[in-house]
Amino acid sequence: MFFIPTLPFLDSSIDFATISFIAALLILSLFSICFIFHLRFKSRSSCHLQNFNSLWTVRFLFVFFITFWALTELLRLPLFRRRYFYPLLPQLTVPQQANLCKVHLVLSLGFFEPGFLVTLLFLLDVSVKKTTPRSFFSVFFVLASCLPIFLLQVYFVFFPDSKRRFPELFHRSWFVSWNSDDHKTVLCAYPLLSTILFGVFGAVFSLSFLLSFWRVVSHVINKALKVRIFALALTVIIALPLQILFMGLSVLWTPDKTGFDGVALFVFLSTFTCAVVGEGILVIKPIADSLAAEEGARGDSYRGSSHGERSSRRPLCTL
Repeated sequence: MFFIPTLPFLDSSIDFATISFIAALLILSLFSICFIFHLRFKSRSSCHLQNFNSLWTVRFLFVFFITFWALTELLRLPLFRRRYFYPLLPQLTVPQQANLCKVHLVLSLGFFEPGFLVTLLFLLDVSVKKTTPRSFFSVFFVLASCLPIFLLQVYFVFFPDSKRRFPELFHRSWFVSWNSDDHKTVLCAYPLLSTILFGVFGAVFSLSFLLSFWRVVSHVINKALKVRIFALALTVIIALPLQILFMGLSVLWTPDKTGFDGVALFVFLSTFTCAVVGEGILVIKPIADSLAAEEGARGDSYRGSSHGERSSRRPLCTL
């Protein structure tokens, strides 16, 4: 293991920075949800928007996963638990704090992050299809895709029998640290086994994403749209492997070391970047373009109303 001296003020600064990023992401998610429902309401009186709005449930699910991933990340931060969590609830025991770390691990790496990545892939894949799957099928497809890794994470994190055959490094999801007041604080960690499971998911996802990416690019002619698609692909293909790499490197330090805090921050920022770029490219920008196109179509309909012309075709690409 590498030795880096523990700096308490730096640890608190990293936690505070993480909380600030989470707050910004929650605000962006709230803005995205408002955009989705604004489009939903306006589509009732617009044929063009009704065609585009067929994916509103999937976009809402995408933002839902990102929002709850961000909220789950708060559970692993000692600064948040100490200042905002404990004043509302009685002081938690060490086993209860350890269970919070396990819940964070299972929900973050087993459900919410895989969920928004699979939804991102689904939105990219259906963007150039002539017909859109029904909402029920779309939600079922996303949830079914996340189920295997979720169940595996639950098994290896919560069931003691699964841990006996592996060294502690493979299943250590929490660590007890003593502060200057001889007070116990439970710090969350990334077990190597959970990292391997998520890495397998990331490899399968990356291959599927690249195949979908090339299929979409081959159908898109608009240069501005191609730039957005390339930006999304570049972000995902770089950020996801970096996240898995930093999670693997985190086992070189115990969670009470500054080196671990720095690596954990990079893990968070990798997913944070995917979430921000995904919401911008797959939710906010296409909805804004669709609303602008509807305003333009409405103006054209007024100018060409004598001919009774109105387009109701589905857009070539819904990104």
